[in-house]
Amino acid sequence: MLPSSTPRLRFREMTPIDLDRVATLDTGGSRGPAEWIEWNVANYAEHGFGLWVIETHAGEFVGDCGLTMQEVEDEWCVESGWHVRSDLRRQGLAAEAAASVRDAARDAGIGHLVAIIRPDNAASQGVAKKIGMSLEREVDKRGPAMVFGMDLAR
Repeated sequence: MLPSSTPRLRFREMTPIDLDRVATLDTGGSRGPAEWIEWNVANYAEHGFGLWVIETHAGEFVGDCGLTMQEVEDEWCVESGWHVRSDLRRQGLAAEAAASVRDAARDAGIGHLVAIIRPDNAASQGVAKKIGMSLEREVDKRGPAMVFGMDLAR
């Protein structure tokens, strides 16, 4: 279930050879780069999705974007997540990738999509809004978090 390429980006599965590139991302500190890759490879096998590497059509590493299963207040949800290299932010790349991921989730029959975002992360809140999500609730998930969401039914 790989998302479709966009005008500037393509997607591929993350592999151990991406270790140095993944280490450049701010992924929230819950896992180190090697564990991050292992977690995503396991997600591909178990769920058919995970966070995929996003890169330019010329092969330049941009970051990651995709779907993961996340527990929110004792309920398992499909979450869309994105991380872009700091030097490439504010160019619309996260929103472009997230929109393709949203469409892939819809095509796969996922009915509801969420994004769990820290209150101080205005950029990610903007990405969520750009792809059609709205704030659903605030929760405690290892600290304060905002849950943006959207129904994907056609």
